[in-house]
Amino acid sequence: MKVTVSRKAHFNAAHRLYRKDWSFEKNDDVFGKCNNPNFHGHNYELIVSVTGEIDQETGYVIDMKVLKDIIRNEVEDAFDHKNLNVEVPEFKDLNPTAENIAVVIFNKIRQKLDKAMDLKITLYETPRNFVTYSGN
Repeated sequence: MKVTVSRKAHFNAAHRLYRKDWSFEKNDDVFGKCNNPNFHGHNYELIVSVTGEIDQETGYVIDMKVLKDIIRNEVEDAFDHKNLNVEVPEFKDLNPTAENIAVVIFNKIRQKLDKAMDLKITLYETPRNFVTYSGN
């Protein structure tokens, strides 16, 4: 029997959406105010969902303290109150769109989980704009 458990997390971060190989005008046409050279920020909300078999000894899919620590170490400590473009190595050459942030978070957390578990990341950039990624 497979069950999904989820944990919410939060981080604040600044970013700028742009491509270094495009002119300012083209970046402005595509990314609009998100292309602000002085950056802009979001209060990101994250939901990490892990699906797996219930361990017969513990009754857990995953110990929520373990999941909390993974999220803190891999996401909150790495992204919170950071300029994603400048301070987070994964975005040195990757545009920090919500889509790309979700994929980066997925990849970081995936490495820390048992391979038999499924993972889904839901990242809210705003209360109305969010992306979901599950490795497909």
